[in-house]
Amino acid sequence: MSDDSLPDRITVLAKEFTPAAMEFHRRHMAEKGYRLDGGITPRQFQVTDGLGDPEILFDGDMYYAATFVKSSVDD
Repeated sequence: MSDDSLPDRITVLAKEFTPAAMEFHRRHMAEKGYRLDGGITPRQFQVTDGLGDPEILFDGDMYYAATFVKSSVDD
């Protein structure tokens, strides 16, 4: 995938903090025009289709989420 076809936002999930934080460096996100958006925090993930109760993902386990945003994207 070329850098031009990368999405404006990418979120990486990891069971531990360090692997999530290291993705920024490992994938050379700065060179691709990304910055870290907010902190890297543990979260529970749920999904909904809007018609019923949300479904809890990953058996309710907490995952650290690191979101990278292209620097040119306005928040």
